[in-house]
Amino acid sequence: MNWSAWGVEVGEAESREVFLLVSAEAAGEEVRAPVMVNLLLDRSGSMKGAPLSAAIEAAQQFVELARPDDFLGLLLFDGVAEQRVGVMAMDAKGKRAMTDALADVRTGRGTALHHAVELGARSLQRVLVPGRRPKLLLLTDGEPSVGPDTQDAFDSLGLRVSQEGVSVHALGLARHYVAEVLQALTLPSGNAYEHVDGPDGLGEAMGAVIAHLFGEVAQGSTVRVQPMGFSALTTRHAYPTRAEPDALVVTLGDVSRGLARRVLLSGGVTGEWNAVVHGTYTERGDHRQQKIALERVTADSARGRLIISLSYELQLVAEETAAWLSLARRDLDRAEQQLELAESHLRNIVSLSPEGLPVRRHLERLGDLRLAVERGEGDIPLLIRRAQSAHAGTHVSQVIPLAAYRGRK
Repeated sequence: MNWSAWGVEVGEAESREVFLLVSAEAAGEEVRAPVMVNLLLDRSGSMKGAPLSAAIEAAQQFVELARPDDFLGLLLFDGVAEQRVGVMAMDAKGKRAMTDALADVRTGRGTALHHAVELGARSLQRVLVPGRRPKLLLLTDGEPSVGPDTQDAFDSLGLRVSQEGVSVHALGLARHYVAEVLQALTLPSGNAYEHVDGPDGLGEAMGAVIAHLFGEVAQGSTVRVQPMGFSALTTRHAYPTRAEPDALVVTLGDVSRGLARRVLLSGGVTGEWNAVVHGTYTERGDHRQQKIALERVTADSARGRLIISLSYELQLVAEETAAWLSLARRDLDRAEQQLELAESHLRNIVSLSPEGLPVRRHLERLGDLRLAVERGEGDIPLLIRRAQSAHAGTHVSQVIPLAAYRGRK
């Protein structure tokens, strides 16, 4: 595990502000940990045809890449949740059980999403595989229609499942799933969910998840930042955070090869400032802690420009998402104002020329938004979910180079 902490000061006199960026990254040569994953597959009526075929193919890809020391299970749900294959080792027998079950999937009616997550977590908790954190991988295309369906219910469920030691990953397909529900389930364990426009995109989206799960080398990473000389300190990313009397503790989650976990913090200062930073994580069953040296950089250095750009990016994606929601409410004036703010943040990023931020992707998305605002048309539900997924991903800072890791065992 490689840790780094950089600090950059901006502003003058009474408006001085410090940005702190703490990163955790696994070296590419580190051995991945065996996985323990329960696949939750939506087979509701809306999945009939191409969506279900693509989902089964994506799940089969997951099974094929598993090693004998990986443990997988399969839970199917429509109006009822059923653990079709128990969590078991992916030796020849286990893979055969998963393949046979996937070949026999048929669609039903209803979406018992809350029960599916509850049952999937319980199935994982009945199996002990030392040194492995149990995970749920949820694929759904619809909103809950059977059982608890309120946002509060899913907020509570996501928090409870995470506190019980189960990490949740999710794929939301097309235009009818509820983005806020998927975020409530995934965020407490430090994850974002993946949005997929349609069945054709499921393979690439599953590739991102496979890269994350099959590249994992460390679990439960956290950062503790004790500031000195700050009037206040705020966590800018949306990771679960708790405040201690003299420090902020941020839960970054699991760390995989090729996936940088980073958190941006900021606060005002009036005099001398500093921070004591510690990182903790579990690797191959050993709990480790280390002090991270804080390196100060200037605002015009490459690292300084990156840190400042990350702050603009967080604001950009927040305004972009809000603009889509305003557009959906037919509040075109508000959408235009939010779009202009997003565009101003993007101009700030471009002027800084940072390395490592997806400037072209932001340009393309804001271009889509500009066109929709001017025309007042487009597949608004689909584009809203795409924007909300981008917001979730940006705010937990997961960046995976798919080409380098897809297909690795």
